[in-house]
Amino acid sequence: MSESKYLGVTPPISLNPSSAEEEAISLELLATLEAEGQFESADESRNREIVLGKIDKLVKEFVYKASLKHRMSEGLARSCGGKIFAFGSFRLGVHNTGADIDTLCVAPSHVTREDFFTIMVDLLKGRSEVDELTPVPSAYVPVIKMRFGGVEIDLTFASLQQPTIPDELELLDTAILRNLDEFSIRSVNGSRVTDEILRLVPNVTTFRLALRCIKLWAKRRAVYSNSMGFFGGVAWAMLVARICQLYPNACAGSIVSGFFRVYKKWPWPSPVTLKAIESGTMRLRVWNPTIYEADKFHKMPIITPAYPSMCATHNVSASTKRIIESEFGRGEEITTKILQGEAKWSELFEKSDFFRRYNYYLQVNVMSTDADSHNLLHGFVESRLRQYIIKLESTGLLVLAHPYVKSCDHEYVCKSDEELERVRQGKQPTTPVASDTPEPMTVVGKEDKPASENDDGSLATDTEKKAFTSAFYVGLLLIKGIGKAANGKRRLDISGPTHDFMNIVTGWDTWSNDGMAISTSFLRQSQLPDEVFDGLPRDRVHSTVKGGSSKAKRRRENGAPAADNSVKRAKVAMTAVPSTSGIAAAAPAEPAAKTDDVEREKEKDAEDVPKSTLASTTIAAPVPPPPKQAGIKLKLLNSL
Repeated sequence: MSESKYLGVTPPISLNPSSAEEEAISLELLATLEAEGQFESADESRNREIVLGKIDKLVKEFVYKASLKHRMSEGLARSCGGKIFAFGSFRLGVHNTGADIDTLCVAPSHVTREDFFTIMVDLLKGRSEVDELTPVPSAYVPVIKMRFGGVEIDLTFASLQQPTIPDELELLDTAILRNLDEFSIRSVNGSRVTDEILRLVPNVTTFRLALRCIKLWAKRRAVYSNSMGFFGGVAWAMLVARICQLYPNACAGSIVSGFFRVYKKWPWPSPVTLKAIESGTMRLRVWNPTIYEADKFHKMPIITPAYPSMCATHNVSASTKRIIESEFGRGEEITTKILQGEAKWSELFEKSDFFRRYNYYLQVNVMSTDADSHNLLHGFVESRLRQYIIKLESTGLLVLAHPYVKSCDHEYVCKSDEELERVRQGKQPTTPVASDTPEPMTVVGKEDKPASENDDGSLATDTEKKAFTSAFYVGLLLIKGIGKAANGKRRLDISGPTHDFMNIVTGWDTWSNDGMAISTSFLRQSQLPDEVFDGLPRDRVHSTVKGGSSKAKRRRENGAPAADNSVKRAKVAMTAVPSTSGIAAAAPAEPAAKTDDVEREKEKDAEDVPKSTLASTTIAAPVPPPPKQAGIKLKLLNSL
């Protein structure tokens, strides 16, 4: 590549090729990714192609039925066509085993989005190979989520201003954007951005290997989620593509190292762009913080290369920005050691320690009595949780509010109305049940079916009811000494943000007071269930201490045996379960004999810099122990 011609908005940092040692490190990266299952088998690839073929035929059937609805003749309706486009990781060539496929349904002008979310949804409901069907029409990019033939599919929609959609249609020409609404433009640009990224990297093979590495790292460190305020797949792809432009002759291992080195020092909110932003001729809104007030508030802008350029990371909050930057720093430290032969790639992909990072957590529990309704509720709450985070940040009481990117989901069979009401309040039995109380609920696993369930999934009796639950977690880092009263206790009042968030959820047009519920709990780290730790120790992790908490470190240095937390957890489990309907939920204090240690731990809490989060784990919603006389009191709201 000559000095006078390059890809990107600035010249490359280096045109030097990678050394033999760096090439060897790239081969080690490839072997590690293969061992981590990041490449799917030939059978899985064939199944994906079959699924896409079926969806394409279904799209044509959908357009035909919608055309008939709009009073077209049989022959004309058949000629209207329809087509799907794959984009995202599948189109980029970096999908792995079990990855979803982002797809776009393109229809002619007379087919509406309302048709898509009615006729298309009905067609999908009639397919035996479709399950977990979740339409999300209120999303920033309206989407139908589903599992089709064992493959997770995100299907978006765009209606182009033309009477038919031929099979040879391409989307690169900006003329297709003419007279489209903003939702169709966002949907179409998903495919257009993917194609532009591939066009703007100097070496597609190197780009793909480096991106596979970054995607695995981001998922393991739990910073891969656009809806939760982190980066989504297209944002990570653009970040990697920019490094490929800056080091056009480097191998994948060097690109990954450069990725962390560059973005650790990136001067946010300066945007990351792959090419000059086009102003265009259609008067469409293009990202421009000098004109649009909202664009000025984007904290880590990464700008899409296809016209009209948009910010792919508008969901990033102050808290998630700090977490991402911390992970860039960790990645830079590890990759430097890898290049020096002092570390292995596997260290980069270690699971995060979200559930060991903080002293305090918020748990948002949602519940539905119907599977389809719960899929809708889950998607809505997930898309709105970032608004709760932003409101929590605005209280001035927190250093940060760290959302976990995965929910913890369960399905129960409740044997009485009392049990169902407990689930509505975000509770579950965790202690032996007295003889005069109902039997505990049955947890239904993936391979289990209650004896009372019919083949069609319905319950055989009127007394047993299903309950579907999801728990979302937010780690809280409190400002040191905030809200300290004269008696030495601290009070954290987040009732305002909680009230606003619950109003958003219960004001949703699909909300049902009878079939849905939402509640919020305030938990100490010691109250979290064992399952979330995925076999790791419970000891909290501090940024200033490696290998456990300061108390654990002192025990090791003094030669004392590790503390047995099972007794404390047993005491918590044996206590009565309090109502969550009160206005104050208190975090329990440690035993009095350990007061000094507790105060030192609290002092460290405000100094911790969170470095990560943990891989997805399906757990039951924990039950908070009763309030004690010391600790932090949290002002909450009634469960709904």
